[in-house]
Amino acid sequence: MTRPSPAASLSRRALRPPGDWPAMVDLICAVNAFDVVDWFPTVAQLEVDWAPAPGFDPSEDIHVAEDGGRLVGAVQHSWRERDRKIVHTLEIWVRPEARRRGIGRELLAWGEQRARDSVAGGTGGSLDLPHVLGLMGGAHIAATVAFAEAAGYVPIRYSFAMRRDLTEPIPDVPMPDGLETRPVMPEQHRQIWDADVEAFQDHWEAAVRDEADFVRFFENPDLDTSMWQVAWDGDQVAGSVVNGIYPDENAHLGLDVGWLDHVSVRRPWRNRGLANALVARSLRVLRDRGMAIAALGVDAENPTGALGLYERNGFFVHQRYVKFRKPL
Repeated sequence: MTRPSPAASLSRRALRPPGDWPAMVDLICAVNAFDVVDWFPTVAQLEVDWAPAPGFDPSEDIHVAEDGGRLVGAVQHSWRERDRKIVHTLEIWVRPEARRRGIGRELLAWGEQRARDSVAGGTGGSLDLPHVLGLMGGAHIAATVAFAEAAGYVPIRYSFAMRRDLTEPIPDVPMPDGLETRPVMPEQHRQIWDADVEAFQDHWEAAVRDEADFVRFFENPDLDTSMWQVAWDGDQVAGSVVNGIYPDENAHLGLDVGWLDHVSVRRPWRNRGLANALVARSLRVLRDRGMAIAALGVDAENPTGALGLYERNGFFVHQRYVKFRKPL
């Protein structure tokens, strides 16, 4: 049987923000609901997350496919310096009812060409570093894995989305001697951010962060720093857990989920039980805010032993994700 061509009824064009934000939210949420991927952004979140920044311009780096004026597919390109190389990440969404028409392959080809054009045009990262293409998908989505491998991408790393039932007992873990948590004040945002970025430099493919990242992070419409747990040693940030609750996403899931979005401890304060204490405090905060489930993401080979820490705190693997790479 000949697979139908997408060319007959589809049109393709660049994204036109901000007018396209609602349609993009509708597309992403429809795809993620079908594929059981727990990310359901709002228009307000996309406006912040996809604001123009070094390595990404939504009007240049997002290409959409329409069928009868309705968005049925999209691809996003962005790049970051990671571990002394430039990783060009591509994300693709195709509506379930529009699949098996070659739309995904066409969008992938556009994204790969956009990455090459950005490098050739001098906007795609340093030419002194190697460049690679990257995809990421749920290991539970067989079609996604097959799609990536058929396009020449190789799986190189796994990560886990983990959950924990907050109705289960939460251990009382004391803070290490000499450390204390304090409420977050606006004037501390930069110091907390810098400490978190420093701690994550020990992780696999840690991204080089810039000022746009800092601004975007603190413009998150769902940001609530009263839930954060930040440990201080005098005037030094020793570690932190950035907690978050996303009401619109929870409405899509039909669950009350609270996230431990970032868990970090700086090197001088590791191996003293600080992460364990901050995680336990975070679980209580989320439970007290009415959440039934705690969630987080972790690299399967995290060098700081985070996976074991989370398992000891009652977290279990909810979903597995795989990262793919391909030379540019």
